[in-house]
Amino acid sequence: MFDINKLVRPNIRALKPYSSARSEFSGVASVFLDANENSFGSPLTKWYNRYPDPLQWELKKKIAGIKNVPAGQMLLGNGSDECIDLLLRAFCEPALDAVLICPPTYGMYEVYAHVNNVAVQEVPLLPDFQLDLEGIEEALTAQTKIIFICSPNNPTGNSIDREAIEVILNNFDGLVVVDEAYINYSRNRSFLSELKDYPNLVVLQTFSKAWGLAALRLGVTYASTDIIEILNKIKPPYNINAATQELALKALDSLDEVNAMIRETVAERETLVRGLATLPGVQRVFPSDANFVLVRIAEATKVYEFLRDKGIIVRNRSNVILCDDCLRITVGTPEQNQKLITTLNSYPNG
Repeated sequence: MFDINKLVRPNIRALKPYSSARSEFSGVASVFLDANENSFGSPLTKWYNRYPDPLQWELKKKIAGIKNVPAGQMLLGNGSDECIDLLLRAFCEPALDAVLICPPTYGMYEVYAHVNNVAVQEVPLLPDFQLDLEGIEEALTAQTKIIFICSPNNPTGNSIDREAIEVILNNFDGLVVVDEAYINYSRNRSFLSELKDYPNLVVLQTFSKAWGLAALRLGVTYASTDIIEILNKIKPPYNINAATQELALKALDSLDEVNAMIRETVAERETLVRGLATLPGVQRVFPSDANFVLVRIAEATKVYEFLRDKGIIVRNRSNVILCDDCLRITVGTPEQNQKLITTLNSYPNG
């Protein structure tokens, strides 16, 4: 039985969070003399001398209207990486608890676990890049607090079987974090609709991919209000700067443009897949629900270096489990993708 009070670290449960005068105030004020800001403005056309809303309510309410998730069930992070870090700090006791990951997967789960001195249990994906449910069951211990599942998965590109994730949600008493950074490129339904049914479910999404705002660093944690309240206790008070909030609000008004970019990316992904499949040395182009494809190619490291020397940067994943001789290639514009294919065609095979 999931019990958040047993899951959260005792010192975090007892923690009295930092509180600014601005967060304690509601209403309209014309004079702000509480935060030791520069009252004379900024050396910019627009002033940024005031601290931003620490809980980003205007932005959250606008996201809520699109995602159909209440604003109180969101935490905004400085990228999804901060969201991952906060989950570990809130729920995993250093040098005692553990998280479980299923490689190959997004590398920052393991990095932040090590930063927080939390053990990492690894249960590799099966050869078809799906979850090994028996292996996960065998690996779980009383110290396992979080299972991270990336779907669509990075670097493999495939979606994880929904029923397998539901099996874990129904049988694991810790947090199940479903990282949906690439969900906009998939036809599969987001797990956001399941938040009401699973108190242990956490969904991560980002503005870095489909929304094209990677430079702003804005990620979103969706979870129960109980989980969000705990994360709000430990997050930095002003973790999302005013410029990011303003630009994200503006971007949310352009949903049609974003959807058009998603459709264009998916169409170009299929064109790229067809082009890669015809190349000498390409052994397999794996199915993808993301804005990238994983390609198994002969002499992958040499091909990677060849492309690099030609000014084309892809990701060499050959050193990752189950990804031997594999390159991860982001879907570019038609012109970029054609340049990639033309350059690969000039690779001196044999």
